[in-house]
Amino acid sequence: MHKIEDLKIWRKSILLTKSVYDLLSELSSDEKYGLISQVKRSSVSIPSNIAEGAGRNSNKEFKHFLSIANGSSYELQTQLILLIELNLIHKEKIQPVIDSCIEIQKMNYSFQQKL
Repeated sequence: MHKIEDLKIWRKSILLTKSVYDLLSELSSDEKYGLISQVKRSSVSIPSNIAEGAGRNSNKEFKHFLSIANGSSYELQTQLILLIELNLIHKEKIQPVIDSCIEIQKMNYSFQQKL
C-alpha cells in the first residue's frame, strides 16, 4: 500500500481537477448536464483511480488502476479539446489545463514503469 499524500502524481491530479472545476465555473449552465458533467467526471476519475490503486495489495493491482487513471486523463484531454472546438472556452484559457493533463499522462507512464 502507498500513502496517497506522498504520491506526487496524486497531488498533481488533485490540482488538475481543481483547475478543471475553476475553468468550468465560467461556462453557462446550458451545458451543465452535457459536456461539463462529463469533463468533471473524467477529471475526478484520475485522482480517484490513483488513490484506489494505492490502497490495493500489490503493485500489479496498482498498475491496473494507474492504467484506468491514464485512460481518464486521455478522455479528459479529448473533452478539453472539444470545449475549444465547440467555442465554449478560448484556447488560451484551457491550454494550461491541457498541458497539466499531458504532464500527468507522462508521470503516470513513468510511474508504471517503476512499479
